[in-house]
Amino acid sequence: MPDATPPADMTAPDHDIAGIETTPVLDLGAFSTIDRLIPDLADKRVVFVGEQHDRYDHHLIQLEIIRRLHALNPNLAIGMEAFQQPFQWALDEYIAGKLDEQAMLRATEYYQRWRMDYRLYAPILRYARRHGLPVIALNLPAELTRQVGRQGIESLSAEARDHLPSGIDRSDAAYEARLREIYAQHPSHGDSSFERFLEVQLLWDEGMAERAADYLEANPGRQLVILAGNGHVAWGNAIPGRLVRRLPVETATIVNSWHGTIEPGLADYLLMPEKQSLPPAGKLGALLDTDGETVSVESCLTDSPCAATGIRPGDRITRID
Repeated sequence: MPDATPPADMTAPDHDIAGIETTPVLDLGAFSTIDRLIPDLADKRVVFVGEQHDRYDHHLIQLEIIRRLHALNPNLAIGMEAFQQPFQWALDEYIAGKLDEQAMLRATEYYQRWRMDYRLYAPILRYARRHGLPVIALNLPAELTRQVGRQGIESLSAEARDHLPSGIDRSDAAYEARLREIYAQHPSHGDSSFERFLEVQLLWDEGMAERAADYLEANPGRQLVILAGNGHVAWGNAIPGRLVRRLPVETATIVNSWHGTIEPGLADYLLMPEKQSLPPAGKLGALLDTDGETVSVESCLTDSPCAATGIRPGDRITRID
C-alpha cells in the first residue's frame, strides 16, 4: 500500500496556520446599502464622511447621508474642510439668506482658497440654506499653513501663533508613519522638509478637530456631519481621534473609494460608489491677471472661446454671468 503520510512540503508550522486563520475576510455577497447604514449613524454625535475632493459621486453620497440624517434629527449641522475659519461669518449670512451664493463665494474667497469646481459642493450648501442647517468652516487659514509649510511653526509671529490649535499631539507613531509613506511618494528635500509637511498635517487635523469640538460644546443639541478628505478621516487618528481627545463623543467614520490598503481600523464603513462626473465646465480659455484691483486678460489660449470672440490682452473683465 502507498504511504499515506503527506510530503514534508504539504505541512506548515502551527504558527503559520494560526496567522492564516486570523486573516480578515470581506464577504462580497454581504454588502449593505445606504438604507441600512443610516440607522447605525442616527445616534452618533459626529459622523465623518470622507471624500476625494474631485469625485462628484462622493459629494452626492455626502448629501444623501445629510438628507437622511436630517429627516431623523432636525438639529443637524455640517462641518466642511472646504471653507476656512475666518470666513464663518459669510457662511452664516448665506444660510440666513443675507448673502446670495455668488456673494458668499466671493466673501469666502472660495476660488482662491479651495479652487475645486463649486458645482461639486453646491447641492450640499443649497440644501443647508434651504433647511437652515448651520455650515461650519473647519479649515485653518491658508496663510498660516502656507507659512508653516515653508519655514516651520517656529517662524510664526506671536500674533499668528494665537491662531494655532491648542494641544498639538505628535505622539501617534502610526499617524507619522502613514504620513511618511505619503511624503515618500513625492520628491524629497530632506528630513527637515518632512517635518514641515508633518507640522502642516498636524495643524490641519488638530485645527479642524478643535473647531468641531468647540462648536459641539457650544451647541449641545446638535449632531454634526463632517465632510473632509479621506485622509483626514481614515484610520481614526486624524480629525476623529483628535476631536474625541478634546470632547468624548460617539462618532462614526465613513471612507469613500479608498485606494490604499484595506485593513481593520481603516474606518467604520467603506463605501464603493459608482463613479459619476459633472458635465464639462464652461471655460473661457484666458490667462488672467488678478494682481491689481481689476481682472484683466493676459492672453488667450489657441483655439479658445477667448480668441474666437476677439478678446485681446489687456482687456478688462467686469462681469461674468
